[in-house]
Amino acid sequence: MTLSPIAGAVIAHGGRVLLIRRSAPAGALLWTFPSGKVEPGETAGQTAAREAMEEAGVVVAPLVILGERVHPDTGRRVVYVACRFLSGTAHPASPREVAEVRWVRLGEIPELIPAGLYGPVQAYLDGVMR
Repeated sequence: MTLSPIAGAVIAHGGRVLLIRRSAPAGALLWTFPSGKVEPGETAGQTAAREAMEEAGVVVAPLVILGERVHPDTGRRVVYVACRFLSGTAHPASPREVAEVRWVRLGEIPELIPAGLYGPVQAYLDGVMR
């Protein structure tokens, strides 16, 4: 049985990107994009938008898939989806899953995600946040 892929919402807005801190880390992964399992019948974009609302309380529109990989820390296939912020105030909408939500500048990412971002995600953020 193969596991469903994970879709991550890459949300850049106002010169910052939205990250969440998980209540329970997935391996070495503590800070991440709002993300979750792609449910049957859902596209990665639909999942990214749903997870942004469920985990961070924000409404987003999926724009484009930035890429996918097997995550080196979790071993799960992750699809990264660039999303446009539409509305909402970011907060831990699911306290059981999410301990903290933070809008961060590009320069702050290495202290939260020491391993760095997946190349296509970094390239996208470099383009939209500079």
